[in-house]
Amino acid sequence: MHLLKFDWNPITGIDIVGNFKLHFYSVMWIVAFILGWYIMKRIFTKEKVSLDYLDPLFIYTVLATMLGARLGHVLFYQSELITEDFLSIILPIRTKPSFEFTGFQGLASHGAAIGIIIGMYLYRKKYTYKSILWILDRIVIPVASGAIFIRIGNFINSEIIGKASGEFPLGVRFIQDQYYKSEIMQRTGIKDVQKAYNAVTENPQFQNLLDAVPYRHPSQLYESFCYIFVFLILWYFYSKTAKKDQPGFLFGLFLILLWTIRFFIEFTKEPQGDEYINWLNLNTGQWLSIPFILIGLYFMFMYKPKTASK
Repeated sequence: MHLLKFDWNPITGIDIVGNFKLHFYSVMWIVAFILGWYIMKRIFTKEKVSLDYLDPLFIYTVLATMLGARLGHVLFYQSELITEDFLSIILPIRTKPSFEFTGFQGLASHGAAIGIIIGMYLYRKKYTYKSILWILDRIVIPVASGAIFIRIGNFINSEIIGKASGEFPLGVRFIQDQYYKSEIMQRTGIKDVQKAYNAVTENPQFQNLLDAVPYRHPSQLYESFCYIFVFLILWYFYSKTAKKDQPGFLFGLFLILLWTIRFFIEFTKEPQGDEYINWLNLNTGQWLSIPFILIGLYFMFMYKPKTASK
């Protein structure tokens, strides 16, 4: 069973010039958006909706997702940035303790969900070819597919890590989460950050540093794997049943499936942020998921449209 335990110490991006680095996490977001565009194009074509509406929908979705995810992270998990490093809230950089191009980091899925809902409402106000629920029922399909890649990006970044896995047969040692850049250089005496991290896993001289790193649940991969089924279930109901014509059904199903998965996966995760809710042994992510699940139940089983969907 040791084959299911391994050390994770990847290169997280490619140096381009100076402090600018192409982060693989950012690439995962790009993949998610491009794939989402193609899925929506297929949906538009299938339902004979003009493709003229597709690119504006894409732009609204990208902006709403990124703004919602970033603001959600700041409000829910890292509110100190408002006073300590305000520019890092809206730009892919940080200015303290030193300037660094960080790419897309610190993004909350709950904030992204709220942002997408608001974004679709604003989009619908300008483009009235279909109802808001028609749009939400379909946009959740590419959103579910995108979530798969975002969690893979989190795994590449060694972020949103799981709790210590103990005797559980599956476990990952996140080297880059255990030791900060300045700490690993100081402990190894190696000035190059990546070489310092590599030395921990490759040089027996630093075995004591490696031994101090606990095996953890790869919660990001658990979540990513589950989201594959969310996407497949949504696509099945959309393409093989008449439920796509029931306003709010797919939107509600998405909310129930995705946030129920998130609720239970949270039991394997370490708390995020310095300030977090811990009521009744439930953390911030779990409490934020409950309202989405309830909204999903409403749209699946209780919502009755006043007028027929366009």
